[in-house]
Amino acid sequence: MELLGVLMCLLAVPVMAFLRSYGRRARARLVVHKIGDPAVAHRALIDNADDFSNRPAGIFPVSLATWENGEPNENITTVRYGPHWSALRCNLTAGILHPTRLASLAPLRQEAAQALVAEFSGASGRDREVTLRGHITAAVFPLVARLCFGDGVDGGHVRAMGSMVRDFLAAAGELNRRFDGSMLSKIVNWRALRHVTGLIERQAELYRPLIEARRRSRSPLCGGIVHPYVDSLLDLRVPDDDAAAGDGHGLRELRDGEVVGLVLEFLAAGMGSVSACVEWTLAHLIDRLEVQDKLRREIDGAADATLSSKTLRTGMPYLNAVVLESLRMHPPMPVLMRAAHGEGAKVVPVTRATTVPAEGLRVMFSLGDIGRDGKTWTDPDEFLPERFLPGGEAEDVGPMPGRKEIRMMPFGAGHRHCPGMSMGMLHIKCFVAALVREFEWAPSAEDRGGGIDMTELDGFSKLMKKPLTACVTRRT
Repeated sequence: MELLGVLMCLLAVPVMAFLRSYGRRARARLVVHKIGDPAVAHRALIDNADDFSNRPAGIFPVSLATWENGEPNENITTVRYGPHWSALRCNLTAGILHPTRLASLAPLRQEAAQALVAEFSGASGRDREVTLRGHITAAVFPLVARLCFGDGVDGGHVRAMGSMVRDFLAAAGELNRRFDGSMLSKIVNWRALRHVTGLIERQAELYRPLIEARRRSRSPLCGGIVHPYVDSLLDLRVPDDDAAAGDGHGLRELRDGEVVGLVLEFLAAGMGSVSACVEWTLAHLIDRLEVQDKLRREIDGAADATLSSKTLRTGMPYLNAVVLESLRMHPPMPVLMRAAHGEGAKVVPVTRATTVPAEGLRVMFSLGDIGRDGKTWTDPDEFLPERFLPGGEAEDVGPMPGRKEIRMMPFGAGHRHCPGMSMGMLHIKCFVAALVREFEWAPSAEDRGGGIDMTELDGFSKLMKKPLTACVTRRT
């Protein structure tokens, strides 16, 4: 037995090296059609939306995780387009993300913004340097958790969940960069897959007691305003594919694993995209101090100092332009994966004849390339918020593409665009406005010579490869 163990150890290294090499060759044979042309993206996602309504099966490591009973870890992002997906998405948009509810969430956003200011107040001072990412996520996550679970969750439990979500986003992002869904990819990346699966299971252990608490008593509203997301999931009924009813319209409750998966998606997406955009925006404001000064003058001159939803939407055009420019250059989602079917697959440019497989062509829309297309944008690699102001080249461009053209799509496009776009925009504007109003931001000593390092890292979200460090001074 000892000899067998020694032989297995000796063989492990060359076998894994072979698998990695073979895996690279196998991935090369898995054709993924990359699209960075806005015109092609429009023909695919707008003109042929029905044929680009699903994501490639098994492409997301998170969807490969299963619960103890074998139930898959499905959510709005991964489930197939159809009645089940429609029920999940409509529940989210009606319960939390409806425009009539977003305005009522202003007090919760303002509390979160105050918490973010407090995060930096203790670390601010003349020439005191602070690494921003941890402070931003520490303030953003409690807001998202509150919208999900309601009030009354213990602060220690919230911090534990936030730490777990940050670890999960980092691990899933690292795995996403090298995972293609093939069997060989599963073998080569088995350690990373096991790590991500373990993080999902540990998150479930944190979420289940809170879900059960809401199941027993749902009377308190979140901030006295809206019902938490979990409550809507417990009340939701979805189509039951296994229903014995002959008309096929049977409904069922969500299973426990489904509720946990949807909660995980809500928390990770809500924290990851907002935190990343706030960090990118501050990086550009530090790199372009004249833009920071112009934005501060607008914020200081705002008639509504409480940063209401109406003020954030229409009362601060330069703030809106700054955030849009940040999203154009650094969309929260690095890529958009779709499976192209039917006639719509013909709009995918290929260099040779391609037979559309049953699961559809794998198409990857590069959101960063689309937002920096030289045919669409003047000086696409320059941070120029003025392009979104009246008279600028993009005065009519917003975060969601119009029906006629796509010039940028930081939250996706078509049937499966991000439903949290409006809420995310309000959160980002509120946090950026509060930080610019209360602090002066300057480059760190390391960045004063060569400027901010804007190198991107594509993972679960598009992050700064080097977390932003800055000198933060409280305004008097």
